[in-house]
Amino acid sequence: MPRLAKTLTQIAFVAAASLSSMVMMQASTASAQSPGSSYFTAELAAPVEKTTRIIQGVVWQCEGTVCTGSKATSRPVNACTRLARKMGDVTAFTTRNEAMAGEELAICNAKG
Repeated sequence: MPRLAKTLTQIAFVAAASLSSMVMMQASTASAQSPGSSYFTAELAAPVEKTTRIIQGVVWQCEGTVCTGSKATSRPVNACTRLARKMGDVTAFTTRNEAMAGEELAICNAKG
C-alpha cells in the first residue's frame, strides 16, 4: 500500500505542475494580446469595418478609424505605407509611443 500512495502522490504533483504551467502560459498569451500592447497604432482617414489582416508580417486589427499592429521587422514608414495601400489614407501613425513626423506620414500615404 505505501508504494501505491507514493505513486498517487507523484501523479498528483505532476498534474498540479502541469496545470500551473498551463495557467501561466494562458496568462502570458492573454497579456500579449491585450489592448495597449500593440507595437504600431494608426488612425485612418475613413472608418473601416472590424477586420484583421496580415500585411507583410504585421497582424493588423482595425475597427472604425483605428488600427493596431503587431511588432515586425519592418521600419515604421514601410509598415505605414503597406497599411495605407490596403486600408486607405493614414492620418496618424505611432510606433509604441513615438508619433510619425509629417514628412514620413506624407511618404506613407504616397502609396508609391
